Amino acid sequence: MASHQIDKELDSLKNAVSTALDYAKQLGTDAAEMAISKQQGLSVSTRMKEVETVEFNKDGALGITVYRNGKKGSSSTSDLSPDAIKQAVKAADGIAKFTSSDPCHGLADLDLMATENPDLQLFYPEELSAEQLTELAIEAETSALAFDKKIKASDGASANAHTGIKVYGNSHGFLEGYCSSRYSLSCVSIGADENGGMQRDYDYTVARKFSDLVSPGIIGEKSAKKTVSRLGARKIPTGKLPVLLSPEIATGFIGHFVGAISGSSLYRKSSFLLDSLNTQVFPEWFSIDEQPHLLGGLASANFDAEGVLTQDRKIVSAGELQSYLLTSYSARKLSMNNTGHAGGIYNWTLSHTGQTFDELIKQMGTGLIVTELMGQGVNPVTGDYSRGAAGFYVENGVIVHPVEEVTIAGNLRDMYLNIQAVAKDRDLRSSIRTGGILLNELQIAGN
Repeated sequence: MASHQIDKELDSLKNAVSTALDYAKQLGTDAAEMAISKQQGLSVSTRMKEVETVEFNKDGALGITVYRNGKKGSSSTSDLSPDAIKQAVKAADGIAKFTSSDPCHGLADLDLMATENPDLQLFYPEELSAEQLTELAIEAETSALAFDKKIKASDGASANAHTGIKVYGNSHGFLEGYCSSRYSLSCVSIGADENGGMQRDYDYTVARKFSDLVSPGIIGEKSAKKTVSRLGARKIPTGKLPVLLSPEIATGFIGHFVGAISGSSLYRKSSFLLDSLNTQVFPEWFSIDEQPHLLGGLASANFDAEGVLTQDRKIVSAGELQSYLLTSYSARKLSMNNTGHAGGIYNWTLSHTGQTFDELIKQMGTGLIVTELMGQGVNPVTGDYSRGAAGFYVENGVIVHPVEEVTIAGNLRDMYLNIQAVAKDRDLRSSIRTGGILLNELQIAGN
């Protein structure tokens, strides 16, 4: 979608939110908040250099929440005509009259609202056709298939281009919105060895600006190289070994920490990090910085899903937990302060210990590199952790052979405290920006 069209659409969505807020006020509600997120995009997937699917999407709905005497009612509508909006607001108000009262319901406090909305450079519209996206996907597959004779097939490539608009308003008088764009390309390769063993792996790139994507040739080559490296995988003996998490796996590992310090987990008492604020949860050298206003960041925003100003924040400093992640509701439930985390986290950057990932392999000596995890064996209440894994066995700092069908097990509290090192070559493709993470020792279940 062209830039001038997006601007026009943004104004239209703000008008829809304003209409809903005005009608909620007319109905005599105590407070109201409205949000709409509208996306438009094109996705193309190919398999073995043939087009498999072409999908165009344009969707979005106005979410409506009203409050009366501590009671909450919600509804939504994809029809943004004035009459449809009024009907939806009326429906939400009707629901609110019959729900249970909760003193923690309501808008975030007025003094927490963002008062400015500077351009964070999240929007780079690019007019791309299905033909152009198809060329990218096929180029990635072509590169993968040509990498090595052991690559027997492509399990598909996908190229995507999306733009979006988010608008939020509430009865404090807050009404703001912003536009964003996201482009991505991925490729999956299938390989086989001389014994008939088969493996698959993938690689991908994602960016706000189309020109910042890694080239299709490189993505295809990386997916093929990863696949070939996994051929001949086997189990290793049961025992305890140091474990080096690849950057892609490390982001998920820290993702468990995000869930453990989120307000909803804390007030439900379903977190292994209850009552851990200002206590040691990581090594003393370890820190996590949150930077919501990074220009062009994949997880940047001036305000959260409740209009609360986002701020640079030390989540972990010198290994100590400095902040929970609280919305207005969870903050009230816990008698704490709102931290502006309605809707998630914003560009977490982990500290590192100065080594590259390859240097951490040498430092580990003998151990297991984990590049894939399977299963959902994580208990958020106790922190117990047990998941199927694949990767590479290392001896004397050198990769010996690929590994599959093993299980790694431990407890997240202990695993976080016993992080030995973090690589400096960070993966910047998600909201958690980190390099590989070396863990002291985990139980490995193999042969």
